[in-house]
Amino acid sequence: MAVSLAAGVLFTTGTASAGERAGTSQAGGDVYGTKTPYAPQGRPGRYENAPNGFVPVFTETVARHGSRAMTDSGDGDAVLAVLHRAQDQGALTGLGTRLGPQVRSLLDAASALGYGNLSARGAEEHRQTALRLEQRLPGLVAGIAARHESITVETSGVPRAVASADAFTGGLTAGDPALAGLIKAPVTDKNLLYFHKQPQNADYQAYVKSDPQLATVLTGIDGDPRTAEAAQRVAARLFRQDFVSALSAEAQISFARSLHQLHSAAPDLAVEAPDVDLTPFLTRRDAQWLAYLDDAEEFYQKGPGFSGRTITYKMAGVLLDDLLAQAQAKAAGTNGNGAVLRFTHAEEIEPLAALMGLPGSTEPAEPGQPYAYGNNPWRGAEVSPMAANIQWDLFANTPAEGRRATYLVRMLYNEKETAFKPSCRPVATGSYFYELDELTHCLAHA
Repeated sequence: MAVSLAAGVLFTTGTASAGERAGTSQAGGDVYGTKTPYAPQGRPGRYENAPNGFVPVFTETVARHGSRAMTDSGDGDAVLAVLHRAQDQGALTGLGTRLGPQVRSLLDAASALGYGNLSARGAEEHRQTALRLEQRLPGLVAGIAARHESITVETSGVPRAVASADAFTGGLTAGDPALAGLIKAPVTDKNLLYFHKQPQNADYQAYVKSDPQLATVLTGIDGDPRTAEAAQRVAARLFRQDFVSALSAEAQISFARSLHQLHSAAPDLAVEAPDVDLTPFLTRRDAQWLAYLDDAEEFYQKGPGFSGRTITYKMAGVLLDDLLAQAQAKAAGTNGNGAVLRFTHAEEIEPLAALMGLPGSTEPAEPGQPYAYGNNPWRGAEVSPMAANIQWDLFANTPAEGRRATYLVRMLYNEKETAFKPSCRPVATGSYFYELDELTHCLAHA
C-alpha cells in the first residue's frame, strides 16, 4: 500500500484506498459523510443476554434527527449559476447538459418540503428504530404499559428534531398501541440538546469562528493539491476545456464542493425527489476526496479535534451527566419514567461520542500531523450519520430479602452493542453489561 504526503496531509492510496476504508459500515459512507442515511449496525437475535435474574426496567436514548432537506438553496444556486453561464457560452458537455434539470428537481423537492425539514426517509428511519427497540425489549415495553409509566420526550426545539421525535413515538405506538397514552408531549431543552449554540458555550463558538490553530489546519487541508485536482476533473467532465480554463482554481473548487453537497443531500430526499441521481456527475474518487474535506471540518469542529484540547467536546458533559442522572433516578425510585427519549443534532452527537470515548471517536490529531483517513479512524458516516443514536438500557434484579437491587446498563451505539471506555469494568470480561455504580464512578466528570 502506497503512502503519499502533500501539504502535511496523509492520505493512503492503493488496493485499500482511504475512501474505501471510510464509512464501511454505512452504505455510501465514504462519499456522503455525516449526510449518510441511517443503517442500523446491530445484529438482531445475536445480542448478549442479560445475566440471570436481570430484566429491563428503563431505557433512554439520544438521537440525531433523521435524513432531511438541505438547510438552504445556496449550493444549488451556486451550481446553477455556473451551469447557466456555461450554457450561454455553449460550453456544456453532454453530461453537463443533464446536471441542471437534476439540481432544479432537487431544489424543488427541498423547497416543497421546507429547507432543513425532516424528509420522509428521515421519518421512516426513526419509526423503524423505534420498532426495533420494542422488538429487542418486549418485556420492558409490556412493563411500561402495565405500570402506566411515562415516556418523556425531549428535543432541541428545531423542527426536524421535533418531527423526528414524532416519528419515533409514532413507531412506538404502532408497535404497541398501549403506549399511546403514556407518551408525554415533547419538551424543548436547548441547554441539553442544542448546547453548542447556547451562551454558556461562547468559548466554543469563538473557537469555530476564529481560532487560529483551527483556521490554519483547515486551510492546509483544503489547500492540498488534490483538492484543486479533483475540482478540475469535476469541471472537465461537465464543461468544455475553454470554459474550464477561464474558471479560476478557487471557482472550480467552490463549484465542486457545492456539487458534492448536493450529491450528499440527494439520498436523504429519495422519496421527495425519486428521479434525482447525482452520482453520474462525480466520480467515486472525487466524491471520496470531497467527503474527506467535509469530514476534516467535522473532526476539528465537533469531534476529537486537537490533542491536548477539549474545547470541541467538553460541553457535551451536560448530556452525559443527564444520561447518568436519569438512570440513577430510576434506580433510586425517584424517576417514574419508563423511557426518556432525546432528539438532537450532529453538533451534540459528535462531541458526546468523543467525550464518552465511543469507537472511532477517541483519537485527536497530534501536532504536525493533520487528521486524514490514513492516520485516524474517525468517519462522519459512522460517528454521526442521519438518525445516529446512543441507547442505554437499564436492567435490575430481584434482590434477596434485606438487600437492595443491583442495576446493570447496556449501551447500544447505532443499535450495536458497544463497550464503555476502557476505564469502565464490565460485569465479566467481554460482556456489554456494566453495573450502574461502576459507570457512575468511571464516567462522572469525564
